[in-house]
Amino acid sequence: MSRNNSNKLSVPKAKDAMNRFKMEAASEVGVSLNQGYNGDLTSRQAGSIGGQMVKKMIQAYEESLSK
Repeated sequence: MSRNNSNKLSVPKAKDAMNRFKMEAASEVGVSLNQGYNGDLTSRQAGSIGGQMVKKMIQAYEESLSK
């Protein structure tokens, strides 16, 4: 059975930038992340990081539209 890897980046060279973005979003919502494994996060913590990342991406897109 083939498994879809949703964590795979479309642009592999962007990995470091995405990790910095994730760490920045985590800091903004008050969640402490470690380099590497973070499997001990609660669903709420992980969701707040992801939500903050999406919020910032939408904001950047909206700003790009206004230019």
